[in-house]
This record gives sequence, structure tokens and C-alpha cells, in this order.
Amino acid sequence: MRIVRTLVLLFIVAAIARPALAQQSIFLVRHAERADSVPGQPPAMASDPDLSEAGRARAQSLVSLLKDAGITAIYTTEYKRTRQTAEPIAVALGVSPTVIKGSETARLVKEVAASKGNVLVIGHSNTIPEVIKGLGVTTPQPIKDEEYDNLFIVTPGQVPSVIRLHFK
Repeated sequence: MRIVRTLVLLFIVAAIARPALAQQSIFLVRHAERADSVPGQPPAMASDPDLSEAGRARAQSLVSLLKDAGITAIYTTEYKRTRQTAEPIAVALGVSPTVIKGSETARLVKEVAASKGNVLVIGHSNTIPEVIKGLGVTTPQPIKDEEYDNLFIVTPGQVPSVIRLHFK
């Protein structure tokens, strides 16, 4: 009788845990520091700047941060700073980033939602909050111009949730 109860309990735990293990995670970051940004000052707004040295270091830190996150797809915008932020993690994972124009937030949300597995989205201070909103998170997630260290993790579901972390 005790063995039967133990087996039933294990079956229930396995049935509950299995969907949780299969739950998709969507990681979202703003591009790393721009070469035309000066700490404490608004960005100079060059049309398509490269990453600064600090930005390249932050992009590299994504590798150690997310290398074991099971990322199967990476999305960036057409700008150099998002593609350069994605490059180190894309190379480390062997995943080719998909480029979607920054103005096509609805298309990006649709592709991310249809993706299988975990996804990394690298966007901008104005597009990342819109993507999070498009994924069903109702709490606004603003990003200030001087913030480059946010890592958002959205877990889709009936009531999508978001966690906001900071990384170096």
C-alpha cells in the first residue's frame, strides 16, 4: 500500500513538473552601451553607432550569463548596436540572429510568440518595453536612456509574468 501511494505521488509530481520544465522563457535586453554615449549625458544620437568598449564588454558578459539558458533563437533590430550586442552569444551558441526592423514590433512579437524554446531579444529602450507589452505583460517596463543593464525574463502563459534583473 505504501509503495502504491509513493508511486501515485511520484506520478502526480511528474505530471505537474513536466509542463513547468517545458515552459518557454523570453530574455530581453537593450543593446549594450553605444560608442556615442557619455555617462551622465543624453546620447549624441549618431544614426547607427557601434558599441563602445564598455558595450563590447557587456555584450561579452551575456555569454556567461545566458550560455546555459537553452536559447534557440535570437532576434535583433537592423542597427549595428543590437547586432554587435548579439554577436558574442550568437557565436557561442551557434545560433544565427534573425533581424527584424525596430519599427516592426508587432511582427517581432508574433515571431517570438511562435518560437519554440527559449528566445533572446535585443532591442532598444523604446522597443523592449513594447515587446514586453505585446507579450501580454500589463505592468509597464520603462527603460531610461542611461540604462543598459536590464535583463527582462518573460514567462508566457495565461497570465504572462516578467522578472527584471540587472547585469554587468
